[in-house]
Amino acid sequence: MSKAMTKSQIAAAVAEKAGLTKKQATEILEGIAQLAYKNAKNTFTLPGIGKLVLVNRAARLGRNPKTGETIQIPASAS
Repeated sequence: MSKAMTKSQIAAAVAEKAGLTKKQATEILEGIAQLAYKNAKNTFTLPGIGKLVLVNRAARLGRNPKTGETIQIPASAS
């Protein structure tokens, strides 16, 4: 499995492909991220890439992998 690209690597690739500066590409990526964060509760779709949706997760029991201790994981919206 390959390593995930960093934000600066993505910005550099977008800048090269679109003929922009890295700073402009970074601003575009940050704008998309802010828009996605603001609209995720209503679902946010980037055509050709994917769809972001907030999911409510119920509280559950988990296990600490280091100690094997059972722990309570609280409910969350992620």
